[in-house]
Amino acid sequence: MSTESTGKMGLASLTLFSVCAVLVVDGLTASASIGPSSITWWLITLVLFVIPYGLISSELGTTYPGEGGIYDWVKRAFGYKWAVRTTWFYWINVGLWMPAVYIMFAGMFAEMFFPTMSLPMQIVICIALTWLTIWICNISVDAGVWVTNLGALFKVAVIVVLGVGGFWYASQHGVANEFTLSSMTPSIDSGLGFLPVIIFNLMGFELIACMGSEIRDPRRDIPKSILISAAIVTGLYVFGTIGILMALPVEEIGLVAGIISTLRTLFGDGAFGQFMVYGIGTLALLTFIANMVTWTMGASRAAMEAAQAGELPAIVGKEDPKHRTPIGANTITGIVSTVVIILYGLSSGESDELFWSVFAFSSCIFLLPYLFMFPAYLKLRMTDPNAERPYKVPGGMKTQIALSVICFLFIVQAVVLFIFPDIANGNVDWAYSAPVAIGIIATIAIGEWILAGAVKRMINAPA
Repeated sequence: MSTESTGKMGLASLTLFSVCAVLVVDGLTASASIGPSSITWWLITLVLFVIPYGLISSELGTTYPGEGGIYDWVKRAFGYKWAVRTTWFYWINVGLWMPAVYIMFAGMFAEMFFPTMSLPMQIVICIALTWLTIWICNISVDAGVWVTNLGALFKVAVIVVLGVGGFWYASQHGVANEFTLSSMTPSIDSGLGFLPVIIFNLMGFELIACMGSEIRDPRRDIPKSILISAAIVTGLYVFGTIGILMALPVEEIGLVAGIISTLRTLFGDGAFGQFMVYGIGTLALLTFIANMVTWTMGASRAAMEAAQAGELPAIVGKEDPKHRTPIGANTITGIVSTVVIILYGLSSGESDELFWSVFAFSSCIFLLPYLFMFPAYLKLRMTDPNAERPYKVPGGMKTQIALSVICFLFIVQAVVLFIFPDIANGNVDWAYSAPVAIGIIATIAIGEWILAGAVKRMINAPA
């Protein structure tokens, strides 16, 4: 019997899916805000985190293929209770992160086309985009894959233009920031609070494992697609960051409008400049939608599998009978995103502050499952040594422990710095940190309530 499935996604589609999932244009300005030392941070993170993370994801995805992905791995290692927690965080973070992405979309859209657009109108745009995303994810897998493939190509185009444009601008007008050994040396003063964005921007290579039966040959193509996409993504991030830093001084890089400001600096106010600003800016906006479609597709599938196993509420497991899409999980994602958008909109904060507070909160929730994933990898290596591993991370057990601990610590520092960005300097801004921390605690508490319901269902389930 052939080991291949009847899935539609081959190596090219999987690679584009991973690129679209991991490569986020909306986080590029935050990493550039660190300054020239961000380039060194990117390279350090590539060597110490991305490569081990990609190798571990490849082994887990090929050894334990299925639509649950990280949920399946944690469940095998630590049981269903930790799997419920993992899936809750992995899934609900999309609904919490989507508002940050679409807040940035609305801000960039207003910056390009309607500079005087009111905050209420921007909120309306955010809500409309949320439900457009849910509709795309509900209608069919084919539609979602088509959007993610286009999104990956658009992201590459935007970042290449920023990179090439930055080098061209520097050749004509000089470099906006000094790229010296001193300026590129990582330090606390160089913006350590933005460092977790680099970690966040590189997460998601394991997401393709959630596509399960949609993959034509998971054992062959998952490792290849993860490693290829990791190289592409890291290279593009570095290239795009350099482009922005070539054109804009660090102090002028805005979190929301930074990309548009860079494009205007690169291409000027002439006819060609306007064409490039609107054209590339529009592509950047479309990548935001593609990114949310990608993550909603993957995370909702994991949630649906957990719900169908009785580990999340039954409504989460509702599946479209025709298209086999997770319409229950998708719809709840849309509702959560809408509520968060309205709540944050009522705060009437500045767009940069609004973006960052929502982004930091959702990013912490997003990173929590990875605190379980790397220990799960070690546990499965020790307790399930005889499992067939089509791809196996090189090295003995000591190597696996070292790789997992390093990856785990990278996640820990990212979570801490998202909540307390100035803690390395001995400062805590409770006006910022308290709401983020309270949001995280509330999300964890809801997850524990859901877990209690799952335990009751398990106890009452017929033998």
